[in-house]
This record gives sequence, structure tokens and C-alpha cells, in this order.
Amino acid sequence: MKVYDQNLTGAAAAEAGRSQETKRTERTNSVPQANSTPGDRVELSGTLSSLSSALSSFGASHGARVQALAAQYQAGAYHADSLATSRSMVAEALSASSDSGGTP
Repeated sequence: MKVYDQNLTGAAAAEAGRSQETKRTERTNSVPQANSTPGDRVELSGTLSSLSSALSSFGASHGARVQALAAQYQAGAYHADSLATSRSMVAEALSASSDSGGTP
């Protein structure tokens, strides 16, 4: 991308020049891909790929767990632990209250 604007002066003109230098540097440092078209491109790190895989597997296992609980509930075999549920609710409320700095 080249910017030709006769109205640019001072800092704006210098900034436009730096932008062009950045674009040239990015192009020379990038490795062209086979069958790619010239222009913009995105490169994601391996860490992001690992995170995506972890989230996908979590979503799949979470969905399977929800389906299993739904089947137990429909069969009348699901019995919630009311003590554990109440403790979790109180802990969550206290945690939210301390995070916001106020009272619930």
C-alpha cells in the first residue's frame, strides 16, 4: 500500500513513511506460501493451536457429560448433593463479592 497525499505535513507525513517501512519489512521477513495470493496474511502461533485443541476437547467432553446427566435425570437416577450445591453457591457468591469490592 502506498499513500500519496499532498496534504500530509509534518508528523503525519513522517508517520505515513514509517508505515511504508513497516510494510516493506513485514514483506521481506515473511516466507511466501505455496498457492498463496499476494496481500495480507495471518500467522498464528503453535500456542494458539494448542489452546484451540484444548477448548475443542473440553467442549466435546462437557457436552458428553451434560448428555449423561440429562439421561440420568430423565431416568430418575440423578440425585443432586444439596450440601455440595449450597456450599458452591455460597463460595461463588463470596468470591464475586470480594472480586467486585462490594457486598452482594
